[in-house]
Amino acid sequence: MLDIEKIRQDFPILTREVYGKPLVYLDNAATSQKPRCVIDTITDGYTRINANVHRGVHRLSQESTDGHEHARRRVQQFLNAASDREIIFTRGTTESINLVAHSFGQAFLHDGDEVIISEMEHHANIVPWQLLQETRHIRLRVIPIDDRGVLDMEAFAAAFNEKTRLVSITHVSNVLGTVNPIKEIIDMAHRHEVPVLIDGAQGALHHRVDVQALDVDFYVFSAHKMYGPTGIGVLYGKEKWLNAIPPYQGGGEMIGHVTFEKTTFNELPFKFEAGTPDYIGTMAFASALNYIDRIGIENIAAHEQELLQYTTRRLLEEVDGIRIYGTAPQKCGVISFLVRDIHPYDMGMLLDKLGFALRSGHHCAQPLMERFGIVGTLRASFALYNTQEECEAFVQAVKRVASMF
Repeated sequence: MLDIEKIRQDFPILTREVYGKPLVYLDNAATSQKPRCVIDTITDGYTRINANVHRGVHRLSQESTDGHEHARRRVQQFLNAASDREIIFTRGTTESINLVAHSFGQAFLHDGDEVIISEMEHHANIVPWQLLQETRHIRLRVIPIDDRGVLDMEAFAAAFNEKTRLVSITHVSNVLGTVNPIKEIIDMAHRHEVPVLIDGAQGALHHRVDVQALDVDFYVFSAHKMYGPTGIGVLYGKEKWLNAIPPYQGGGEMIGHVTFEKTTFNELPFKFEAGTPDYIGTMAFASALNYIDRIGIENIAAHEQELLQYTTRRLLEEVDGIRIYGTAPQKCGVISFLVRDIHPYDMGMLLDKLGFALRSGHHCAQPLMERFGIVGTLRASFALYNTQEECEAFVQAVKRVASMF
């Protein structure tokens, strides 16, 4: 059993109040709070070793470079990637998907080619492919889901044809909490010789991801949902694909040699990392990964599952007229819901006045909202530091607010 009260002491923000009420932070699918070790790494980086990486022979530059590249190897270890050359630092999941869409699209997608996505995707895994529809004239095949939020695997199997060039599907739905069978998805796509991108923004913290065991071609995620800093993301890509696609941006660091006649590009991973990276952020992300490993990702997932099951049961028992969206058998710690005909923004604002931080709206998944015939939901999402007492207080707060309408 984890000592959650002791763990909560690692997160300074959890001591604050909102409108005179103790903060109950249940918006973890949007971003997680940061432990003191991550904050300390950022402070130490800017106050003790700040210097641009890869470009200086002086001591500070060497220390910054060592810290930045250690972080890359730390991510490699976390994912069990074959090489640190397969770890590209980006600004987040969104940029990672855009990088693949742009570069893979430029190299391999042509008029009439098809990319398979699903009905539960975040806008970040829809819009970049739609942009390619305008420039490369590709087609999107959208795999439907059932009323529980489970992917239709028969429709997925039937979607492949001679024009299929890529599958790009979320690991875990940010709205429904559905955990997709990504190993089955990858294996099926590979039988058709089609590469796969997995959006791991909601998956990397809740599941042990072994990219070699999965045999995934691209896996993307963000630090800020994993107790790390904002503005840092990861693109894992198999080396063969990263070597085969062109750079995403041009500028310093990604070059080999520049003349006015021709430019050659740097080796991996620097080929995709133009400009000064957020080396302080990458070092802080390494601290976050160390923190996760000290506690154990399986322990974190088990704790979140307990909170999910407890809160779901209590809401269904206590709140009249509640509708929960996302009831897949395999589900992570997210509860999206509506109560009667109360608008999610109205309920969200009143819960905020009671100290509860939730997300209200379409959660950057408007096509999914349309699938269920709604404009949005309230979403509670759990993290390591949430407690059963907070969940019970949340249920009572939902009852109280619902009674006001």
